[in-house]
Amino acid sequence: MRLDKFICRCSELSRSEAKKLLKLGEVRVAGTVVKDPGFQVYPESDVTLFDNPLRFEQARYYMLHKPQDCICSNIDELYPSVLHFLDVDRAFDLHIAGRLDADTTGLVLITDDGHWSHHITSPKKDCNKRYRVVTSKDIPESAVQAFADGVQLQNEAKLTKPANLEILTPREALLTISEGKYHQVKRMFAAIGNRVVGLHREQVGDIELDPDLEPGQWRPLTDAEVASVTHKA
Repeated sequence: MRLDKFICRCSELSRSEAKKLLKLGEVRVAGTVVKDPGFQVYPESDVTLFDNPLRFEQARYYMLHKPQDCICSNIDELYPSVLHFLDVDRAFDLHIAGRLDADTTGLVLITDDGHWSHHITSPKKDCNKRYRVVTSKDIPESAVQAFADGVQLQNEAKLTKPANLEILTPREALLTISEGKYHQVKRMFAAIGNRVVGLHREQVGDIELDPDLEPGQWRPLTDAEVASVTHKA
């Protein structure tokens, strides 16, 4: 981990403030002044600021049942950020691993571990996400094979990766995809002449939305849930 990031994780300092203090020689690693912000340290490293030891905080991992009319962002825009729901210290230092649209509900994973979230969001990791979809028209059986083969999205050069569609009722289905293109689920159904009127994410990788969580509620991930992401990498 970069030294400037370590300092931010262990204090209220911003990255720019940490770099200024490094330049001034106020930071020591194992008793030696270090001024390089990119100097590599570890959670167990002996780092002091103004001769006071910094205690590294372990990474945090949460699941949230996202309601409608909020956004997966660290800043409020037209709608408020989902981070307002988290009653934890420095909630806005966290980030969302895989965003949902304002009108989409369901499982959101929130962390401050960038390496961990990369395994969820990187297209190369093929992390599956399962959605419950409600459409404006009946879903034809032919859509199952079409989605398995890949569909052509507007303004995209390549077909979507193979996706699994399970039709539950004429206008409701479960769709599992391994990508995260912009508005992908809605665009996939648009490509077959249908429109999504309800969208709810149920699962990311092996992590399923806790059925005990009401919209707006959250809980820490279990050790097994955290480990399930990187163990599949």
